[in-house]
Amino acid sequence: MAEVVATNETIVVVGGGISGMTAALEAAECGKDVVLIEKNPSLGGRVAQLYKYFPKLCRPTCGQEINQRRLKVNPRIKVLTMAEVEAVSGQAGDYSITVNQSPRFVNEKCTACGACSSAVTSEIANPFDYNLSKTKAAYLPFDMAYPQQYVIDPSIVGTEEGEKAKAACSVGAIDLEMEAETINLKAGAIIWATGWKPYDAGNIQPYGYDRFLNVVTSVEFERMMDPKGPTAGKLVRPSDGAEAKSIAFIQCAGSRDRNHLTHCSRICCMATLKQTTYLTEQFGEQSEAEATIYYIDIRAIDRFEEFYNRVQEDEKVSFVKSKVAYIAEDKASGNPILHGVDTEGYNRYAAEHDLVVLAIGMEPSVDINALTSEISTDASGFIQLDEENGAFFGAGCSTNPLDVNRAVQSATAAALRAIQVVNQISRAEAA
Repeated sequence: MAEVVATNETIVVVGGGISGMTAALEAAECGKDVVLIEKNPSLGGRVAQLYKYFPKLCRPTCGQEINQRRLKVNPRIKVLTMAEVEAVSGQAGDYSITVNQSPRFVNEKCTACGACSSAVTSEIANPFDYNLSKTKAAYLPFDMAYPQQYVIDPSIVGTEEGEKAKAACSVGAIDLEMEAETINLKAGAIIWATGWKPYDAGNIQPYGYDRFLNVVTSVEFERMMDPKGPTAGKLVRPSDGAEAKSIAFIQCAGSRDRNHLTHCSRICCMATLKQTTYLTEQFGEQSEAEATIYYIDIRAIDRFEEFYNRVQEDEKVSFVKSKVAYIAEDKASGNPILHGVDTEGYNRYAAEHDLVVLAIGMEPSVDINALTSEISTDASGFIQLDEENGAFFGAGCSTNPLDVNRAVQSATAAALRAIQVVNQISRAEAA
């Protein structure tokens, strides 16, 4: 790996999703040196896994492409993938960071031709599809992955399969002798853009996610609807592959609940409203497909109100104001049966559906307090803006559950704060 030069005038950005990419680009385009650290093999984060944005219902690929182009032409940004921060010490303007980088077993000679993948038969669970599909053990994380380099899964290193992959590469890009590296960096400021992770639906025992095949999470449903996802965009039931035409969406699955996440995850309502539009896309205007949204409240503020109103006008979308109590299963059909009380009419229901989608809550993907005690966090673990944080700045969903637009705004703000710190260092050294 090429040497990474970083000084106390360098800004380190931890996390390569939409927020991390934005923060790194804004800082670099203002003339600052940036090291962007991402634990996965490629940049993009959870936005890359989306089928569509709300409210425009466009694909995220255009935004990804623009950011990638900006990254490629900016010599001030050094990208480290498959890398995680192990330790941080120091103070504002003078941080020391220890980074552990796992081996990709593929070097920068890779042309992404795919010969290594064609040569192997071994498969692994595909993390890009939330493990709903399989991918080869020599794989490109997704079509628009950046860097555009394949990855060799450690499971085939030292095996005949690994040697097949190496022999198939005509440019000598596969290096099965690669080892983990420890990289030591200096930085004047650190931006934590470590993002979010879906709350573990298995913890919500009454909803039977771990027991019933036809109960899925909203992030899984999003991948299912993508034509390049695990079901090739077909709305089918995991249990039997049959078309699902009666879909229940349960809001606040794990959010606003003292037993799980006490905070509102904010984006879940809009994500569900967006996903109801996939039914018409899938089956057409004349279809019999129906969506029922079980909700406590609908959070569709500001510019999203109009989108909410459009969904309400869809005769194939029903709203039931209720916190679903529990889910049972019809053993013969595999249909989930939702039990609860409609709090507007106070009527008990036992509603049968083909498929249930849990609008799962958001929580920080990294326990930042395990790395350093210098960062102020709220009760849910999100990074707070606090003078006591020194030159640690949160960006995007490390600070709050945010939609893409607000995450980008947050990242830009974090970049500006980090720039102020390194500017102060520059002025002090010049004096």
